[in-house]
Amino acid sequence: MKKSENYQGFELGPIRPPSEASSLLLRITRNCPWNKCKFCGLYKGAKFSIRPVDHVIKDIDMIKQIIDEILKIKEQPGGGTTQDLVSLHRGRFESDPMVFHSALNWVHSGMQSIFLQDANTMVIKPDRLVEILEHIQKCFPQVERITTYARSHSIARISDENMTRIANAGLNRIHIGMESASDEVLDFIKKGVKKEKHIIAGQKVKQAGIELSEYFMPGLGGEKYSEANALETADAMNQINPNFIRLRTLAVVEGLPLFEDYQSGAFTKIGDVQMAEEILLFLENLTGISSTLKSDHILNLLQEVEGRFPDDKEKMKAPLQKFLDMESREQLVFIVGRRTGNFSKLEDMNHPQLLKNAEKLIETHQITSDNVDNFATKMMMRFI
Repeated sequence: MKKSENYQGFELGPIRPPSEASSLLLRITRNCPWNKCKFCGLYKGAKFSIRPVDHVIKDIDMIKQIIDEILKIKEQPGGGTTQDLVSLHRGRFESDPMVFHSALNWVHSGMQSIFLQDANTMVIKPDRLVEILEHIQKCFPQVERITTYARSHSIARISDENMTRIANAGLNRIHIGMESASDEVLDFIKKGVKKEKHIIAGQKVKQAGIELSEYFMPGLGGEKYSEANALETADAMNQINPNFIRLRTLAVVEGLPLFEDYQSGAFTKIGDVQMAEEILLFLENLTGISSTLKSDHILNLLQEVEGRFPDDKEKMKAPLQKFLDMESREQLVFIVGRRTGNFSKLEDMNHPQLLKNAEKLIETHQITSDNVDNFATKMMMRFI
């Protein structure tokens, strides 16, 4: 008989999507059940486990208790004081500061959304997930959005009936890391899923009435599969028509299996110029969809590549084409300016001081077209 797990207090996982910055984070599972992708080091060496439902319920109840106390303070004349909140923390919740700050931050953010952690909540049994969702709805009926990460492989195994139950219980957005729909790329990076399964899972989520965010990782195919990465992923997106397509530029992190492939020559990285070419090819082949494209990650070179299909397609292609049409020196200046945080978008090159800063960095670090990709990689590692 399996030994029951003792409750150790409120838990938080390590990540959430940037779009969930204002969400309350509730940990349902720990780490990743697959944990074999060559490019990802987030959970390496960490054992996957599912938290008992009653532990998650305790987390939710603690959050509600604290929020009720905070709201009582805010209802006081003048809205209460900072000292009142400090006293509440020290008097009642000092032993678990993480749960207190999670509740307080969520109150300040408006209490509209909740994100269920970690990497694949959909791996748990549907009955258990429904129980958690229903308790969330009972405690926080004002919540507008409950979201989670999921793997296509896990989604594809859930019956349509259970997907509908989960949707009716309140889960209304799922983030899936497609990364690529090229079977060659998926096999090489050990994603543990094929293009066909990506499509089945995506369509299943949409059919259940749940919003879907699919992630595309430019550069994941390296030089060899760059074209396939763009074309096959665009084809899968066209068949799914997700609500959101999110760009996540590849970073090859030292110490991971993909970095070892890079060192051995089995994987050839592409630089920012080739990355822009790949994204442009991807966009050109997205057809018949109404998805919103988001470039909401700091590793993306051109964060202004955003909009909704089909109306904004040409607008989204324009910055990529403008960058690719630049002289090599201009491209070099923009890459250095963007990767060092001096530029946030192409039009920042029209700002004399920002342009001067980028030029100075090029001179100081002796950056050329031959070494700019290595410099860009070093700058990107600051955010990994």
